[in-house]
Parts: sequence; structure tokens; C-alpha cells
Amino acid sequence: MTRSRLRLVVVQVMILSLFATLLTRLFYLQVVSGDTYRTAAAAQTLRQVVIPAPRGLIVDDQGRPLVANRSAWVISVDRTLLNKMSTQQQRTVLTRVAGVVGQTYAQVLARTRLCTDPKADQSTCWSGPSVQPVPIASNVSAGIATEILERNEDFPSILAQTQTVRAYPSPYGVSGALVLGYLSQITQGELERALKTKDKSLTAASLVGRSGLEQQYDQYLRGLPGYQQVAVNFAGQVLGQGQDISPTPGDTLVTSLDARVQAIAEKELAQSIAKARKSFDKVTGRNYVADSGAVVVMDAHDGRIVAMASSPTYDPNIWVGGISQKNLNRLYSAKANDPLLSRATQGQYAPGSTLKPLLTVGALNHGLSTKTLFDCSSSLNVGGHVFGNFESESFGPITFQKALQVSCDTFFYQVGLHFYNKYGRNPANVKAYDPLVNIAKSFGYGKPTGIDLPGEATGRIADRKWKLAYWKQMRGYYCTMARKGNAPNSFLAAFAPEFCSAGYLYNPGDAANFAIGQGDTMVTPLQMARAYAAIANGGTLYQPSIGRAIVSPSGKVIKSIAPVVSGHVPSSKAALRYVDQALRTTLQPGGTLAWKFGGFPLDKVQLRGKTGTAEVVGKQTTGWVATYTKDYVVVMMISQGGTGSGSSGDAVRAIWNALYGINGTTNQVNAAHAVIPGVLLPDSLPIFTGDGSVLPPALAERKKS
Repeated sequence: MTRSRLRLVVVQVMILSLFATLLTRLFYLQVVSGDTYRTAAAAQTLRQVVIPAPRGLIVDDQGRPLVANRSAWVISVDRTLLNKMSTQQQRTVLTRVAGVVGQTYAQVLARTRLCTDPKADQSTCWSGPSVQPVPIASNVSAGIATEILERNEDFPSILAQTQTVRAYPSPYGVSGALVLGYLSQITQGELERALKTKDKSLTAASLVGRSGLEQQYDQYLRGLPGYQQVAVNFAGQVLGQGQDISPTPGDTLVTSLDARVQAIAEKELAQSIAKARKSFDKVTGRNYVADSGAVVVMDAHDGRIVAMASSPTYDPNIWVGGISQKNLNRLYSAKANDPLLSRATQGQYAPGSTLKPLLTVGALNHGLSTKTLFDCSSSLNVGGHVFGNFESESFGPITFQKALQVSCDTFFYQVGLHFYNKYGRNPANVKAYDPLVNIAKSFGYGKPTGIDLPGEATGRIADRKWKLAYWKQMRGYYCTMARKGNAPNSFLAAFAPEFCSAGYLYNPGDAANFAIGQGDTMVTPLQMARAYAAIANGGTLYQPSIGRAIVSPSGKVIKSIAPVVSGHVPSSKAALRYVDQALRTTLQPGGTLAWKFGGFPLDKVQLRGKTGTAEVVGKQTTGWVATYTKDYVVVMMISQGGTGSGSSGDAVRAIWNALYGINGTTNQVNAAHAVIPGVLLPDSLPIFTGDGSVLPPALAERKKS
């Protein structure tokens, strides 16, 4: 009995000792070391969230914002916290937030998947690190954000925060989408390169410029991101915010664009295309398709772009907050005629008769003179093929001046044949000298202009070397077609055998076609504007530019972007002056532009111009109007829109009226009514004030003459 009691006492002592030990340890953890562990526990619940930097503004020559920023609510998912939940809990949370932001569970899930996940949809997956909150809905209403914030117990791992997103103030109704560009989420490859190069301006949350000025000047516009610490509990509920590192806004890009001129150019282009589509084409027996077009307004002094519009285009706002698949499909749709393609810089078209003034410069520098006469007949037989006049009637023997005024094709056929017979009678000689080809290249055709926009097309000069290279590339295709006799139409049935056997030969017909801007030569509207600017300024070829300066958020000029001279046209001043004066007559009685410029004050605004109507196999004609003064160049092109003057003459005149303050009814000139104050682009930059306002440049500082 005594032994049993002893054992019981021992057991009791042991139990009491254990309790004492536990109590002592508990006291140590909660009281003695409580602060340390509470701090450690708190540290484990902090998440670092990237605060994207507000992108820099893009402003016009007067300081008007073309692209700005605004605040918007963004809903994100913290994957780290989400992955701590069970599969069912994850589905419940994502389904709940999907309902609030107007998406499906599948859509939200697709956005939160890492792009490295084999199940990920590469068009919607998250390319950033897994620890970075993933935005699933941007630009949501304040009501949606408030609902998530007030019911955070129902939305564990869900964050609602304000961020800046792109805004388009659209002064005077400007769109400018194809010049300004758009943004999209950084890719995994871009993020990896940024990490390797230690580029701190890019994070997983960054939006990157994808086209236009947004892409060209992305490194200046993007700024430096900031960081914010967010405290959450074990369930993923947001408890509060910790220390912030503020982002550094991006720099402002000052451009040479003028919002008022841009708005007028866009409006006139759209109206001209709409009008062409209602006009009947007697050749095809149906209305004109007018499938695309472009207009370029350039400063003739230095190559700066004042306005540049293309059609078709799109609303830049569709990219804000992430583009829908429906809109994305439309932008890449051939049915919608590829709205992302800038016709001004990437569209390539036969120049038609707008090439004739440039070739005249070449001819006058290589033996022909201002007194040279060729017969402007109704047609001309070249190697058994009859080449006819498209626009002009028969005028008999005429000079270059008259040939440019009435746009006589048969005159220029003979110019082309003259140099063909003089230098290149052997059609197989790819090295034969050709002054007309050379002068076209000297005016910048056949290569990029170097404009500060990505993706510019090169155009094409269809000379002897090009024709041989094309024949080598395509002979297998056409020889097979000729051998099998499976051509899809009668034209190709006749063309294939001829091309297969002798497609490399540069024949007299090629020289004749080149002399009137037909055949396989292609140019962009921007190249056209630059070439005519060189005539206007006496032969200097400038690299077209839109950016004028990079200005910091504090208003300091970081970088000035000066005009760049690309070269000089190898011509006598006399030849350039002759062509310049000849192009005045196209707007006078008898000229191809006269019927659209009746009453225009040519004595006060000394306008020059040339029309062009390019024929394209299987399509309706492409119309061009290229005009200039000593100050500006205005070029408009409408594909499948009819003749140049018929499709674009009214629109081009309206642009000139705006540039010089011409009353469209009375034709009186009043510089005070010009859309650009003082008529000329300002030499100085807009004024950036201390409070962040941007003011127009001082009128007195405009010095061009």
C-alpha cells in the first residue's frame, strides 16, 4: 500500500513538472520573447506590390496632350496567398471575384496561370514572377473596387488598387492611333532581358510600347516603378499598407504634330474615302472600293511631320486595361483590312504620275533641256505593245513644263525610251546606266526614310537588278504554272510562259512604264512627301521626324531632337527651279488640279502640285495628290479611289485653307485664322511651368522664312 502511494506521488510530481515546464516555456514565448515573434509573424505577412510609374505625356507642338494618364482601379490576385488555399477555396474565391468584375471563372483562371504552365493560354497568361500580384481586371468602376475592399473577408488574396492608365484627350477630335501607338503587357522574354541587363524600369507589371511613338520612345516614357508593402493575415485578407517607394513618372515627348492640323487631316481623309465609295467607276461598272488611304503634312524646311493620318484606323482606347479577344481579332483581320497597318509609312503603292517631276529633274541633268520637245500623242507603240495616255489628251509636240501641267503619259514614255536607247539597249545588262532610276533613288525612293516610327516599309524601285532578282525568286512558280497549264485566270495563263522564259529581261516597255510611275515600282506616302519637300527646299533630303524633345517631369529638356539631313539631290539648281515653276501650272487653267483649285489665291499662297492616277492589275486606280509651298508639303493618297484630283483634290485644298487661314468661300487669306499660330511651326518648345501646366510657345520666337 505504501509502495503504491509512493508511485502515485512520483507520477504527480512528474505531471506537475511537465506543466511547470510548459507554463515556463509559454511565459517565455509570449511575454519575454513576444515582441520578437510578433515582429517575425508580421514580417511573414508582408507582400511587395509593384506600383507602375505613370508614363510620360505625348504632346503636340503647342503643348496639347495627345496621350496622357488617368487614375483607374485595378483588381489583382496574389498567387502566393491563393496557392495556400485548398482547390475548392481557390475556385470559390476566383468565381466570386469573376462575378464582380464581369468575367467568367475560366477567364480569371486563365489570367492567373503562369505562362510557363503547360495548360496556360499564351494570349492571356501571366508572364511575370509568381510572387507578383496578377491583374485580372483593369479600369474597373469605383463601385466594384469598393465592394471588394469592404468585403475583404470574402475576397482573400484579392487586391483592389488605383493605378494610372493611358488616356487619350483627343483635342479637336484627334485619334492619331497609328502614329501614337499602343501598350501591352511585358512578355516573359522582355522581362528576362531586363533582369539580365539590370533594367530597373521594367517589372512584371510593366506595359510596353508596341507601335508608333509609344514604342519608339518607350525608354523615356516608361519612368521608374515604385513599390508598396501590403500586410495580409494567414487567410490572405488585407490588413493594411506598409512602407511605400514612390514611382518616378516618365518623361514627356514633345512632337512636331499639330493637333488642329491632325484633326483636319483625319477628317478630310475619312470624308474623301466615304465620298469615293459613293462614286461610280465607269471602268469596272461599280462604285470605287476606296479600301485605304493616307495623308501626310510635312514641314518643307526640315522634314518634321505636322500631321499624318491613315485609313482604316482604330480607337486607341480599346487597348486601355487590356484588349478583348474580339477587338484583337478585328485588328489583325484581313476582312477589316488590317487596321494596325499604317498606310502612311507601311503602305506601298504605285506612284503613277507623281513620279514625273522627279524624273524630269534627272532628264534635265542628263542631256535633255527645257526646250526639248516630244510628241504628246494619244498613244505610242512600244515593242509591239500600244501604250496610251491615261489622263491627258493629244497636244502635239510639247515641252517638259506642258507635259507636267497636263500629265502627258506619251511624252514621258519617250523620255524613258530615250535613255533606254542611249544607255541600256541590251535588256540583259543589269549594270546598264539609268539616270531616271538613279534620280528616283536620290529622292529617297526604294529605302526607308528613317522616320522615328517602327516598322517603316522600304518601297521598291523596279530597276534591272530588282527584275533579275525577282525572276530568280519566282521562276519556279511560274514555270510550273506554264508547264501544267493551271493558271487561275487568263492574264496569268498568258503571263506565266513569258515570265518563265524571259522574265529577267529589262525591255523598252519596262523603261516606258517606269517613266510614268507604273509597273512594279512602289512608294509610301511618306516617301512621296519627303521627295516633294526636297523640290520645295531646293534639293535637301531630310530624315522625317515627329519627336522634337524629351522633357523631364520637372520641365527640364533632357534631349533635343534636331532635324537630320539625309542627303542632297544631285541636280543643278536650274533643273530644280524649272520643275518647281512648272508645277505651279498644274493649278492654273489647263492643269490637272485646276478644276479643284479654282479661285485659290495663288498670288498670295504660291502652291505647286502634281496629280497621279496609278493603274494596278485586278484593282481600281489609286489616286495621288502631291502639293507644296515653301513652307509645307501635303500629300494624299486613296487606294482604289479613282483619279488623284477627283478623289483627293477637295480634301487637299481644305488642308491648305486651314494652314494659311484661307476663307473657303471668299478665298481671302488671313494669317490670324491659320490653325497654326503665325502659320509656321514654332521653333521653340512649349513652356513647362512649375505647377505642371504646359503652355504654348511664344509666338514671337517663330523665325522661319
